[in-house]
Amino acid sequence: MTDAIPDAILPDATLDVQGMSCPMPVLRANRALRGMPPGAVLRVLVTDRAALADFAVFCQETGHTLLSKHDADGVLTFTIQRRTDPEA
Repeated sequence: MTDAIPDAILPDATLDVQGMSCPMPVLRANRALRGMPPGAVLRVLVTDRAALADFAVFCQETGHTLLSKHDADGVLTFTIQRRTDPEA
């Protein structure tokens, strides 16, 4: 699974939630995104395979943009752009 080369998009912050199980990676990413300015980019490192579906649904429901997802050596990397609406 590779939608984009993760290093091609420079994140404003990185969140390492490796070893955490659903729903913690999404909850932690949500908290991190809320603390970032609109349009900022967050990279999330996850080992829970359930995150593949979880982050797609999370972005669809919140209006954030899933810029890329990448799987390398059992670590899933999601690159998410915070929605531009500051109220989110």
